[in-house]
Amino acid sequence: MFLAKKEISVGSLKLNAIPRQDWSRIEVESLFRLPFNDLLYAAQWVHRQNFEPNTVQISTLVSIKTGSCPEDCAYCPQSIRYDTDIHTHELMSLEDIRQAAQEAKAAGATRFCMGAAYRGPKDTELKIIKEMIREVGELGLETCATLGLLTPGQAESLADSGLDYYNHNLDTSESFYPKIITTRRYQDRLETLKNVRSAGIKVCCGGILGMGESREDRIQLIHTLATLSEHPESVPINNLVKIPGTPLASAEVLDSLEFVRVVGVARILMPCAHVRLSAGRTDFSDELQAMCFMAGANSIFFGDQLLTTDNPKREADRALLKRLGLKPEPLAAREA
Repeated sequence: MFLAKKEISVGSLKLNAIPRQDWSRIEVESLFRLPFNDLLYAAQWVHRQNFEPNTVQISTLVSIKTGSCPEDCAYCPQSIRYDTDIHTHELMSLEDIRQAAQEAKAAGATRFCMGAAYRGPKDTELKIIKEMIREVGELGLETCATLGLLTPGQAESLADSGLDYYNHNLDTSESFYPKIITTRRYQDRLETLKNVRSAGIKVCCGGILGMGESREDRIQLIHTLATLSEHPESVPINNLVKIPGTPLASAEVLDSLEFVRVVGVARILMPCAHVRLSAGRTDFSDELQAMCFMAGANSIFFGDQLLTTDNPKREADRALLKRLGLKPEPLAAREA
């Protein structure tokens, strides 16, 4: 860590780089209203107090079980309720997971994330997934899983298997949430985050932008994340991927500078979190991604596919990072 106790003044706000959970809605709104360059300056300043400059954490995400999910998330092609023509499959074999993890490590990833399309896993399924987690951990990679809702006992079981991170996004604000999902309550998501944290697993939690939400919804989402009892260690910021067959296939495109604003505000409010550029990067220009890194993003998913949607090619990401002078963050730097 490179924490500094000094402050900077931006607009009417005095900012430092020390985590706090008592952010007010008014403060979050004030950050969103800052002139764009002031926000970028503040976010980059906060970022440099907590992270080595010009480094990016690299993760790889693999769908270990695809499709046939009973939920009705309006953005998701894996819902059984929508005709999206995706290739469904049950749990991958242990050997396939091992091979995928080895390839991810060879490509430069330090975290291997496993996603399964469940409302919540059955204990019989969890038993197999725990073996996957152990296999990946033995390769020297950090492990992450996203499996839907978890009971306290299931979270503890995953912790016993050595799981490092659990991803469970809030997706959007609590008020906009019913327009996106009706089969799962917002409180259900918060309960799973609580169960994960109580089990001693690090939390990966963020949201999706461009689903038709207002700026007020984006303010609510980031405020909720920043006022959790502990900040998520990873905050994925997704840009909606509009999949034909889903209710959001025709959603209006989000202004790209607004996306950068969300990244910058997240960095300031959660100074020690890895802020990850996640789904939707295939729609981003190199210049837009560069602005996101300037705004404090310091993590990406590396690989040609994220679950069922496209991701930039590895060669393209390598070329971009080289152009920007960014280097992969070593595992040891996160453990220091």
